[in-house]
Amino acid sequence: MKYRVERQAGYVIHTRPYRDTSMLVDFFTIEHGRVSAVVRGARRPNAKLRAFLQPFTPLVLSWQGRGELKTIITLESADQPLMLVGHSLMCGLYLNELLQRLLPIAEGFPKLYVYYQYALNALKAEDDVELALRAFELKLLSELGYGLALAELDAHSSYQLSPKGELTRIHSQPYTGVPVLQGAWLRAIAEDQYQDPQVRKVAKYLTRTLLALRLGDKPLKSRELFAKRPLPVADQQEKHHD
Repeated sequence: MKYRVERQAGYVIHTRPYRDTSMLVDFFTIEHGRVSAVVRGARRPNAKLRAFLQPFTPLVLSWQGRGELKTIITLESADQPLMLVGHSLMCGLYLNELLQRLLPIAEGFPKLYVYYQYALNALKAEDDVELALRAFELKLLSELGYGLALAELDAHSSYQLSPKGELTRIHSQPYTGVPVLQGAWLRAIAEDQYQDPQVRKVAKYLTRTLLALRLGDKPLKSRELFAKRPLPVADQQEKHHD
C-alpha cells in the first residue's frame, strides 16, 4: 500500500469516536475505494475539521500510513454539501452503509464512485429515488463480482434465483417458495427499463436477495431507521424505500 496519498477526491461514509479527541472515519475515494483513517483532534470543541466530517460532502483529502489504518494529513471541502432530508437522507445513509460494509479496503472502484455521485444527486433532486437505488445496488454488486448477466438471458424463458445467488432456467417444475422470474423482466432490468411496476418489484427482489447473501446476518442500521420512521400518506400503500 502507498505510504502517502495526496489530494484524493472522496466522501465520508462512516464515523466513530477514537480515543479522547479523535475520530475513525471510513472514506469512499475515487481511486483507492474505501479508506479507513484517523482524523486527529476532530472531536475537540473548536476543531475545524469537524465541519468536513459530514456525509454527502465532496472532499479533497490526503493521508499517510503503511498499514490499513491511515492518518489524515489534510482535509478540505471540494464543493457544497448535498443537503439530503427526510426519505432522501435515509436512502443516502443506506448507500453509505452498503459501501462501508461491502467494499474491501484500498481497492479502487472509479465507476462505482461515479454511480454513487449520480445516486446522491438523484436523491437531492428527489427524482425517481427507487430507480436510483436499484441502479446503484446493481452496479455495486457487479463491481464486487456478484452481478448477474441479465442481458444474456432468454426473454421467453423463466428463471429462479438459487440459494447461492445464481439464476437458473426453469425446465420443468419450479422450486417451491422461490419467485419465478420472467426473462423479459430480467432483460428490462439490464436495459434500465423500469416502466413496468413488475420489473421494479423484480429488481428490488434481486438486489435485496443478492445483497443479503453478502451482508450476512448483521442487519443494516439504515433499514432499521426506515422501519421506525412513519411513512407519508402517499407512500403507505406501496412501500418502496430501498
